[in-house]
Amino acid sequence: MSHKTTPQQFIDAGKSTVTIEQDAVNALSHKIDDNFAQACERLFYCKGRIVVMGVGKSGHVGKKIAATLASTGTPAFFVHPAEASHGDLGMITKDDIVLTLSNSGNSAEILALLPALKRQDITVISMVGNTDSALAKGADIVLDASVEKEACPLNLAPTASTTVAMVMGDALAVALLEARQFTRDDFARSHPGGTLGRRLLLRVQDVMRSDGEIPAVTPDTPLTETLAIMSSKGLGMTTVVDPQHKLLGIFTDGDLRRAIDTGANISNACIGEIMTKKPQTTSAETLAIQALETMEERKITTLVVADDKNHILGVLHLHDLLRAGLV
Repeated sequence: MSHKTTPQQFIDAGKSTVTIEQDAVNALSHKIDDNFAQACERLFYCKGRIVVMGVGKSGHVGKKIAATLASTGTPAFFVHPAEASHGDLGMITKDDIVLTLSNSGNSAEILALLPALKRQDITVISMVGNTDSALAKGADIVLDASVEKEACPLNLAPTASTTVAMVMGDALAVALLEARQFTRDDFARSHPGGTLGRRLLLRVQDVMRSDGEIPAVTPDTPLTETLAIMSSKGLGMTTVVDPQHKLLGIFTDGDLRRAIDTGANISNACIGEIMTKKPQTTSAETLAIQALETMEERKITTLVVADDKNHILGVLHLHDLLRAGLV
């Protein structure tokens, strides 16, 4: 018969789980040793791909590790050991490295593959929870992912052990990422879709307004004419340029309000007298997300896009970033 569990008991169980897994991860730092360095070196100089294997919960963790490696510059994929025994072993070449995961270190499905892998002289790196296990003894390099106990009160359900394996996998991926000097652009090439891809790939030149969409007046343009141009372009601003189309300043709705507040002669004013000189600009190659950060920091809604000689290339409005899905 079930018994009623109090809210506090739920909280205590949750906190106990967090504490046990925190302790397990803290202990892992002492196991990032020479074996870890050797594993990184083999993976770094691998001419093929990293083939990750695991069964059950270790398999789920292995899929995540393979995905993390692949997205950070180390080609990798997951193969289920049972499928490998029935033909998928043909996916693995002599240039590849096999990374196996097993908490017990005695997963029969993986052990059955070791002789075939050895015959092809394929390097096997094993991440195990038991360094005296058969899998550890059959591997070329052993990564110790053992834990003192699981967070499960029965000490049965993989909990702390899967967390530690996940962290060890992340440690491998990040160490290799740094060794490869993997950049934001490299990361973007493997993440072209979704919000993340847009944030990493989209440049100002991809979303800015250019050519006839750019509002522009000369410094001697009357305010009344300038307001008409601003209204027609719908940006709430205009650039102010010289005959060579170099940027001299901008005039915005805010500048108009400030001119009125200071008592400027609006009816006779020319834009050069009341414009904002040396406005904030950005380059066409700047990441769109960085341009958005500049707008937020300076509390503005528009950026002029200019080259290194201050020639105007375009105008970027907050609405352009909104349409691009960055806001």
